[in-house]
Amino acid sequence: MTGRRVLVAQQPAYLPWPGYFARLVDVEEMVLLDHVQFAERGRQHRNRVRGPAGGGPVRLTVPVRRRFGQPLREARIADPRWARRHLTTLRHSYGGSPAFARWLPRLSALYARPFTHLAELNEALVALHLEAFGLDVRLVRSSTLPPTGAKTVMLANLAHRRGADTVRVGVGALNYLDLPLLADAGLRVQVARWDDPRPDRIPGGHLAALDILARHEPGSARAVLEAGASLHDLDPDRDLNLDPDPDLASDLDPAVRSGA
Repeated sequence: MTGRRVLVAQQPAYLPWPGYFARLVDVEEMVLLDHVQFAERGRQHRNRVRGPAGGGPVRLTVPVRRRFGQPLREARIADPRWARRHLTTLRHSYGGSPAFARWLPRLSALYARPFTHLAELNEALVALHLEAFGLDVRLVRSSTLPPTGAKTVMLANLAHRRGADTVRVGVGALNYLDLPLLADAGLRVQVARWDDPRPDRIPGGHLAALDILARHEPGSARAVLEAGASLHDLDPDRDLNLDPDPDLASDLDPAVRSGA
């Protein structure tokens, strides 16, 4: 991978899952796709954490005012009471962990901030996770560029604007990418995958990355993140026949599908 300039472009998600950050361990920049269309019932505004007393996953959802076709950057938070409820759930789920106690003051301060827009909240949470995992990654909002085109054209345009020769995506994006278009644009594709390596993982749980930070000290949290990560250059014969997890396929790279 040496010498490559890799584009990682992802939507600002709420309490992102570990694979979101595993894609970033060797890059200096991530483009936050805040210009794309807000998608209801997706990971832009909801995710899952471990339930209290080792229970099954608990879903946390940030309420958002509905307006058809609105860009993610314009999506407004509907009810300020969500923050107290979410923080209470996190305390109940992880309160007995010393690792969680390390980050609780920072989380409490963040949840106390009067966020009015979802993208701003998500960016703040992403930044906190990057710090916690020890990832020195610069965040760039796509709305400040902004890219042209939609779907794969938009990703190719972003790559060229950021001086990248490689686009890194998750398995779910392979169903929607126009691979010939990327090849014609002189761009290579890397496929990133993350599988929870922990013996106490919840099968099918796909929990937020906070589950790692809340249950592991900083050094070991980074090790867990890296242990579950895999990365390879696109192999069409193998990768295009993969069956992405149906629970994640619609959430990981929705910008590739909607291109809004």
